[in-house]
Amino acid sequence: MTSVTPSSVTGQTVELAPSYKIPLVLILAAIPIAWLQLWVGLAISVFGLFLMIQTVTIRLQFTETALDVYRSGKLIRNFPYAEWLNWRIFWNPIPILFYFREVKSIHFLPIIFDAKTLKACLEKHYPLVK
Repeated sequence: MTSVTPSSVTGQTVELAPSYKIPLVLILAAIPIAWLQLWVGLAISVFGLFLMIQTVTIRLQFTETALDVYRSGKLIRNFPYAEWLNWRIFWNPIPILFYFREVKSIHFLPIIFDAKTLKACLEKHYPLVK
């Protein structure tokens, strides 16, 4: 798989660009917190680093039939839209969590990719009934 800059469209496949906002905010917030509570600051910074690594390695691709999850260019999961029941992006002012439910399972993902493109792709491939 080739390296991709902002969300790219290949035929009918859209790959979401990475977003480093949440990992960076966590890492930067951990610094002053560490002055007050070392262990809490350390835990927050480790979580921020974990999310940073995930942001670098994980990619989401929306195809015509499924949401594909890639790690370092290798397909690790496929979520066919036909099995979806619902989806939601939590906290609209600053999107931080993406939830979707399939027939047999529930998934939560931190927003470590472009939230606007994510929402556009979700509305295109699995529009919510209001």
